[in-house]
Amino acid sequence: MKQELLYEGKAKQIYSTANPDEVIIYYKDDATAGNGAKKAQFEDKGRLNSEISRMIYMDLMKNGIKTHLIKSVNEREQLCHKVDIILLEAIVRNIAAGSLVKRIGLEEGKKLNPPILEFCYKADAFNDPLINDDHAVALGLATHEELDFIRGEMRKINDYLKALWLEVGIDLVDFKIEFGRMKDGTIVLADEISPDTCRLWDSKTGEKLDKDRFRQDMGGVIEAYEEIHRRLKDRT
Repeated sequence: MKQELLYEGKAKQIYSTANPDEVIIYYKDDATAGNGAKKAQFEDKGRLNSEISRMIYMDLMKNGIKTHLIKSVNEREQLCHKVDIILLEAIVRNIAAGSLVKRIGLEEGKKLNPPILEFCYKADAFNDPLINDDHAVALGLATHEELDFIRGEMRKINDYLKALWLEVGIDLVDFKIEFGRMKDGTIVLADEISPDTCRLWDSKTGEKLDKDRFRQDMGGVIEAYEEIHRRLKDRT
């Protein structure tokens, strides 16, 4: 089923299939931080992220969110609709952490109500800068109407994810997602939702169970991802 390698990113490979409107996404064990400046490999990370993302996407689709996911091929590969990725990182922040703390001086751990929604331009050459709607339109990334739709999806996804993670004893600090256009122009959730793309803190202990363990040289990266996978699997 898997054919030509179409694209290789930091954490995934995308392959063509016999159907020109479908692709297979393979999750690698690679980990990067600092726009690729820091790199490592963690055995089994790709499998864990693939399964975590699949479980979340299946639930989101049951709750009315359209995504690129069709089905799992195996533990590391997913069959997905081929989409043109919109070059925006859509970020939702429920608790102050990471770059938000560094940029504007909010205390880490401060709860944000309402959540802060942000867009970053996916461009390594410019270090993925924070942009506003007018920048996105000027760059030809999306129309104002499309941005309004994406923002609405961000809020709906956030409401669902906060409840899901709380159910398994985790606070959803923040997350970044991506969207893509289907062949008919429909905008759907794409890429992944995993400990690579979310900040996840244990609700009782505050322990970080996400990629920050790699960014901050805390150790226990795979153990944290395994814990996330276990809690989600036990829920189902």
